[in-house]
Amino acid sequence: MIRKFKPSDTDHLMNIWDKAEALAHPFLPAEIRAQVRKDIRDIYLPNAEVWVIEDQGAPVGFIAMIDREIGGLFLDPSCHGKGLGRQLVDHIVTLKGPLTVEVFKDNQIGVPFYQRYGFEITGEGKFDASGDETFKMAMPAV
Repeated sequence: MIRKFKPSDTDHLMNIWDKAEALAHPFLPAEIRAQVRKDIRDIYLPNAEVWVIEDQGAPVGFIAMIDREIGGLFLDPSCHGKGLGRQLVDHIVTLKGPLTVEVFKDNQIGVPFYQRYGFEITGEGKFDASGDETFKMAMPAV
């Protein structure tokens, strides 16, 4: 089931973020990860459009949207490969149409996921906090 975020989800989603982020972004220095974690908890979860996916009644992942840009998509690693990330993106595409995302070039989970979904690299950028290079990706217009 996919549903809107509730403030009572915060601790559970942060636990998911901790596990998923460690796999997706092992290249980020600890101090950058700590700041991003604080920003997720204090800024993004309360202010972005966040959708939660549940499995057997418990949250197992979430997607945070800023207009039509995916600000973050994180799944409990035990749920990787089960199609839940695709379900979240499908849900948002139904609501908003073609999406964009910016992903670390070194994200060995995120880049292939978005490419399999049909996102194309449209440019490059840098993550301000660390200087790490990113890909700007977009779904083709339909």
